[in-house]
Amino acid sequence: MKYEKPPLSIEDQIDLLIKRGLSVSDRPRAIQYLKHISYYRLRIYWAPFEIDLGFKDHQFKPWATFDNALDLYLFDRKFRLLIFEAIERFEISLRTQIVNHLATSYGSHAYMDKLLFRKGYDGCLASTEETISNSREIWIKHYKEKYKDPPLPPIWSVFEILSFGQLVKWYQVIKARKNRNAIADAYKLDGKVLGSFLNNLNHVRNIAAHHGRLWNRNLTFQITFPKNPEEISACFNEQAASKKKIYNTLVMLVHLLSTISPKTSWPTRVNELVNTLHVVSPGEMGFPEEWKSLSIWSGNNGS
Repeated sequence: MKYEKPPLSIEDQIDLLIKRGLSVSDRPRAIQYLKHISYYRLRIYWAPFEIDLGFKDHQFKPWATFDNALDLYLFDRKFRLLIFEAIERFEISLRTQIVNHLATSYGSHAYMDKLLFRKGYDGCLASTEETISNSREIWIKHYKEKYKDPPLPPIWSVFEILSFGQLVKWYQVIKARKNRNAIADAYKLDGKVLGSFLNNLNHVRNIAAHHGRLWNRNLTFQITFPKNPEEISACFNEQAASKKKIYNTLVMLVHLLSTISPKTSWPTRVNELVNTLHVVSPGEMGFPEEWKSLSIWSGNNGS
């Protein structure tokens, strides 16, 4: 089948939406938004308000409005920014934990000792060497100018310029379980649990960094649920349909941020934002029905 849909002007896009049953109460306002947020990007946010007609032309439910879709889009943008804030906080902490443990246990250039790592090490080191070579950070430049042996800077200098994805890979290739566990212990987690969450979080971070949809997305990597601390383990949603949603990522982020900063306001701000979501159910994000009564969202989190 050949694709033959012609491009539409913004005026025509509005007309098409109205023809399909979407109420547009303020046409100039809708046009202004579509000038700066593409029809295709907004498309996923009005999909929940469409009648399921299979592969037939999209038709909207009788009550659907352009503002419904816009409200959901704006919610997702704020939601994405909140998650990105949490990831940034954790990322800085994780760098510190990895560097401190490896450096104090194995020396300033621990990452150059292949015996400490398993399959995948060569790729990690090659990627790191490329990052060092391309870096313009003053501390990297200073090392190159002043020192020749070892040829690469110390771990505390190098790991500050790595991407989160590179950091995750370095954690994954650490050979000894005791070393992975020692790093995870800073967050009251087992190394296996932290490893699974890092894959999940790296995926979420990449989506957020590219301004992708998070509110009802099925995530590629699921979390291995921790058994402890009990007050956190009881808050995960283990129903099959919800395991791939963002909710469980939020629970783990609450635990991590509460461990890093016990007085963090982040859980409260997530709670407040989710409570503004009226056009769709939080269940679409994997939230269980009783989520408001759970300790991490009710303000009784003891972690």
